[in-house]
Amino acid sequence: MPRAAKFDEDQIVAAAGRLIATRGPSGATIGAIARAVRAPTGSIYHRFDSRDVLLAEVWLRAAAAFQDAFFARLAGPVPWQAGLAAALHMAQRARQHPDEARLLLLHRRDDFVDRGWPPAMRRRAQRLGRQIDTELRAFTRRLCGREDPRKVRIVAYAVVEAPFAAIRRHVAARENLPPYVDVLIRTTYEAVIGLLGVPD
Repeated sequence: MPRAAKFDEDQIVAAAGRLIATRGPSGATIGAIARAVRAPTGSIYHRFDSRDVLLAEVWLRAAAAFQDAFFARLAGPVPWQAGLAAALHMAQRARQHPDEARLLLLHRRDDFVDRGWPPAMRRRAQRLGRQIDTELRAFTRRLCGREDPRKVRIVAYAVVEAPFAAIRRHVAARENLPPYVDVLIRTTYEAVIGLLGVPD
């Protein structure tokens, strides 16, 4: 009977994510990750072809988890309320998953690679990018009745860009997000979406 693996991929990815959140991608060396999970470096290379692949997996999992939760809220039955719920979710999730917030808000995808990703990972990243575009267009169509570029840009600002701006400074400073952040997000959403003439 084969012996169960002592160190699985989820443990390794989680440890790498914690290191990135505290030290940045450059601090997530194979040696540091191995020490964090108390595993030999060979155990990590047995599961991931390279450090680039491991860090790519960290970013892809974090981005997918965030986007799935965000777009689940954006798909709510009442569009105006769904948009507000998605915008407010930015702050809520940053409070619940501070390491994920630091990873996604303070670093770019390119920070996690040195020589590019394998094709399969590149395709996963492309799907995440398409999800953003597709879902924002679909939501704009539900909210406004059509999805011309101006409306999509205004919606993107209200539900994504303004909430990111409201929380980023606190995430970078490792501060607990104060309640007024939610007020800023709500007020901005109401004002920006109001430009589209959509009743609440």
